[in-house]
Amino acid sequence: MTSEASPQSPIGEPEPFTEIENLMQENNALKDKVLRTMAEMENLRRRTEREVADAKLYGVTSFARDMLTFADNLRRAVESVSVEDKEMASTALKSFVEGIELTERDFLSRLARFGVKKLEPQGEKFDPNLHEALFEVPDPSVTSGTVVQVVEAGFSIGDRCLRPAKVGVARGGPKPEAAN
Repeated sequence: MTSEASPQSPIGEPEPFTEIENLMQENNALKDKVLRTMAEMENLRRRTEREVADAKLYGVTSFARDMLTFADNLRRAVESVSVEDKEMASTALKSFVEGIELTERDFLSRLARFGVKKLEPQGEKFDPNLHEALFEVPDPSVTSGTVVQVVEAGFSIGDRCLRPAKVGVARGGPKPEAAN
């Protein structure tokens, strides 16, 4: 009995070209999956870095907001002594008032190290994101919508408003110039 080799591949075995094509498709699919996973990991890394930076900057927000009352009380203590009383006061009272002023400046500088800044809106255009208008002041000499009086200082942390400044806004003056 002689057996001759058949030129066709045995039944059940895939053709070599089909197998190579299948492997190439699988390879391309795996490459695509790896690239997508790498992009996803890069996005996650960036998002995590941003969240860590925000946590560092804004993590003291609640504490800082509570400390603003202390800053307000220091300011009220300084303002409770009139200029005339300071001039006529004894050396001890003058030293006491200077100590309160020094404490206030020191406290504000310590808050500034954590990104908390005092807003100085006097003379600025009213911004509802940074200011809370308590009243309007009729003043034809000032552009309408300009902050003319600050009742309570505002504070920001980073680029966010921690507490809006409570202000009085001019009314009746020339209209503000339109932004180009």
